[in-house]
Amino acid sequence: MSKLKPLAEQVIVITGASSGIGLATAKAAAARGAKVMLVARDGEALATAVSEITAAGGTADHAVADVGDAGAVEAAAARTIAAFGRIDTWVNDAGVVIYSKLLDLPLDEHEQLFRTNYFGVVNGVNAAMPHLRGKPSALITVASINSDIPSPILGSYAASKHAVKGYIESLRIELHKDAPEVSITLIKPSGIDTPVAQNARNHYPDEAQIPPPRYDPALVADAILNAAEHRRRDITVGGFGRAQVMVGTHFPQLLEKLGHLMIPALFDKAHTKTTEDGLFSAPHEGRERSGTKSGIRFSPYTSAQMHPAAALSIGVAMAVGTLGLLALRRR
Repeated sequence: MSKLKPLAEQVIVITGASSGIGLATAKAAAARGAKVMLVARDGEALATAVSEITAAGGTADHAVADVGDAGAVEAAAARTIAAFGRIDTWVNDAGVVIYSKLLDLPLDEHEQLFRTNYFGVVNGVNAAMPHLRGKPSALITVASINSDIPSPILGSYAASKHAVKGYIESLRIELHKDAPEVSITLIKPSGIDTPVAQNARNHYPDEAQIPPPRYDPALVADAILNAAEHRRRDITVGGFGRAQVMVGTHFPQLLEKLGHLMIPALFDKAHTKTTEDGLFSAPHEGRERSGTKSGIRFSPYTSAQMHPAAALSIGVAMAVGTLGLLALRRR
């Protein structure tokens, strides 16, 4: 199967690019020579990001679009073709969060979350695939460790990410013969230090937060760009998140009994909740990080997934060394 292009030769579309993971990925991609189309609802934040990228010597443009609007996403793809002539990698990153018990969640909010988180991915895939088919290319979707495990209070978000996982993995099966040249990757971040909680719809009095430990969004950007150059099935960002998934998968009853203990970590009682959110409209800010915490900047587990050959070599060397020490001790 043909190799994917180096980043410096790629045109990349990134949704949700006005803040958080999407913005970090856009800046990192442009710094490595890619031409980048930033897509989100906040035109002002996008314009600022593009100005920063071009001032640093990169190449970028932006398209204002709500990913829940299929026509707007199609228009963003068309703008990319008009500006750069092609699309090599499409990144579905846009997403919103609601902090609420499921039985207390208004239906219109629940539907809006799915319109963004799930149908935003569907719209992105439908817009991207005509431009990705027939050549080595990448379709990358940012899900979450919550695509593998449930969560109290974030139940609607977890449900949408489960849906995204089911959609992408089913799509991968359907395209295995129809479009094998397209690499399809699911990125599963652990808790990441972005403004997503501050921009969430929050039905509690205290400020919402991402529960610790939190990883830096640059780690997710690295994983996304690795998948843009190398064919990866999925990458979990953050070893702690992977450990959570393993516990939740193998001991579901334990998670059911003790899951309520996670709830206090979802809120910062020292601050009241923010008065605005980004559920139905753009949150009007363009930060990569929350600004209140420092994220972990390295994950050996994630690094091993992105560099499997190196990880295998290190593992073999460690095993050989251990066997050598044991042999010496027996003499």
